[in-house]
Amino acid sequence: MNILITGTSSGIGRAAALLFLERGHNVYGIDIQEATIPQGSLKERGSYTHIRADITGELPQLPQCEVVIANAGVQQSGRDIDVNLKGTIATVEKYAFHKGIRAVLIMCSASAHSGAEFPEYAASKGGLLSYMRNAAQRLAKFGAVCNSLSPGGVTTELNRPVMDDASLWAQIMDCTPLRRWASPEEIALWVWFLTMENRFCTGQDILVDGGEKDLNSHFVWPEDQ
Repeated sequence: MNILITGTSSGIGRAAALLFLERGHNVYGIDIQEATIPQGSLKERGSYTHIRADITGELPQLPQCEVVIANAGVQQSGRDIDVNLKGTIATVEKYAFHKGIRAVLIMCSASAHSGAEFPEYAASKGGLLSYMRNAAQRLAKFGAVCNSLSPGGVTTELNRPVMDDASLWAQIMDCTPLRRWASPEEIALWVWFLTMENRFCTGQDILVDGGEKDLNSHFVWPEDQ
């Protein structure tokens, strides 16, 4: 299949692109940064094509893709609404609405549920939850599923300011029941499942946060009673 993934130069997008390539699919990656994945056909794998583009600007013409993964995003950039919300909407509207579409996945964030991050970032991701459900309703006529994925903490370069600070990291682990963050490769497996294995779940947001939102309650009682 032809797979479109935005934001493939690093983090979750890169991990997802590598997974789809390893499993024999052709990946078209759109990123404002240069490619970090070798272009062209890989032995016994799919083919990677990198397009340098800003998703808030003019989007390139591409071959029809059966899967669209809108992953590109920024954080505390001054452009969070433009890139994360408007850019994602533009991407899905341009590439997803055709008869051959199989699945659309929008990369959201646990912050969309909690609001516990930078204001524009949380707002941009919250807006994507509503847009995902709107798109899911319209894509259903093509037989396509459309969902969003909301990771909690992920060990990407974007999160170095807290990952490299022992004190801040300890605070984060105190409110994360599994006492760790996900790797980009772990999140990529969710991307694969929701777009390639899943054929009936649609219009849903999948929260993958190590239990931080729903399990982070503390019952205090004397241990000997």
